[in-house]
Amino acid sequence: MQHQTPQALYEGKRVAAHDAVSLLRDGDCIIVPSGAAEPPALLTALSERRRELHDIKVAQILALRKYGYFDCETTHHVRHLALFFGGASRAAGQAGWADFVPAYFSEIPALIERDLVPADVVFSLASPMDEHGFFSLSLGADYTMAAVAKARAVILEVNPNVPFAHGQCHVHIDQVAAVVESSEPVFEVGLPKIGPVQEAIAGYVAEMIEDGSTLQIGYGGIPDAVVMQLSHKRDLGIHTEMIGDGILKLVEEGVVTNRRKTFMPGKMVATFALGSKKLYDFMHHNPMLEIHPVSFTNDPYIAGQNDKLVAINASLQVDLLGQCGSESIAHLPYSGTGGQVDFVRAANRSRGGKAFIVLPSTAKDGTISRIVPTLTQGTHVTTGKNDINYVVTEYGVAQLRGKSARQRAEALIAIAHPDFRAELRRAAAAIHLC
Repeated sequence: MQHQTPQALYEGKRVAAHDAVSLLRDGDCIIVPSGAAEPPALLTALSERRRELHDIKVAQILALRKYGYFDCETTHHVRHLALFFGGASRAAGQAGWADFVPAYFSEIPALIERDLVPADVVFSLASPMDEHGFFSLSLGADYTMAAVAKARAVILEVNPNVPFAHGQCHVHIDQVAAVVESSEPVFEVGLPKIGPVQEAIAGYVAEMIEDGSTLQIGYGGIPDAVVMQLSHKRDLGIHTEMIGDGILKLVEEGVVTNRRKTFMPGKMVATFALGSKKLYDFMHHNPMLEIHPVSFTNDPYIAGQNDKLVAINASLQVDLLGQCGSESIAHLPYSGTGGQVDFVRAANRSRGGKAFIVLPSTAKDGTISRIVPTLTQGTHVTTGKNDINYVVTEYGVAQLRGKSARQRAEALIAIAHPDFRAELRRAAAAIHLC
């Protein structure tokens, strides 16, 4: 049998999105990558044909767009399985007609490899194929590469606007069951608006970041506000889960050089990208950046090999022991564990590492304290009391590692909003913390 060239294989596997959905079988679980890597043509076709299907699950972190299959009337046809809730999936999760799998981001590939999360089919956005027959899953290698290795059918939506990145994020045409072509612009997000509270919090964190540090920057306004205050730093490195426009800004300013990294010096490392077209263009064939599976980027042992690793992540609520509720509002899911614990633990392992949990001192226009005696009943604990390092509000910094419960309570009350400090002290006394 004559060997086919990659291009001949490609042509033989090219189909319309509507026809690619025909490869699904009832009961399949479709793995979809993070954020901007979700394939719009495929998910639109799935939505349009959902009533022809039965018991299909769509497993994904951070769904960005609310496709037609997000429909409480058709969940017996197609149902969302959230590994982390975003704006598109949150309401469905809170109402109970989208499911939720709690997991550390770093461990999702292992859940797939061990068949604890099924991976029958992969739907992913991909770069155009190179001359050797490889596509790049540059926008989201995350857990998708593990799913590619397990899936019965890998279906790629190939788009010329997707960059071809370096790293362990490549899929060969031999591994692909079908190719769907699209050309719409990749989903973009801009930098968030930063207010005075975010600026104040970011100022405390930025002051504690030393030249030569390696950064992990979580998703959200406060982490991005920190980035905006680092222009005067020197020789920073990047080992993160998400690369966004804030990091790109630091590269352009000459702040990020990666020269002083002690693990993979000279390289920025990430597992998914979410930003602007400018960011995606920057990623294309850029030897400075590598995209790897999240089992690599977020593994605390691997990430912790970077000296002076700084992890910056947001939370919704912190209690007086230092427990962080970062993913729910009481019992209602809001986001997910994501990589917060992965990188807190990595920074704790790192020589000279620092892990920051950042949050405004209040919520609901100053009527509710985010520093609380005990987490609200039903709150999902994200970062535990044994892992917590720094907690930062607009009123200061509390370093909790090595501190007694009583010392922790005192430090956290000191950075709570002044309007709530007396109330917190009374509550602390009632539970013998002061």
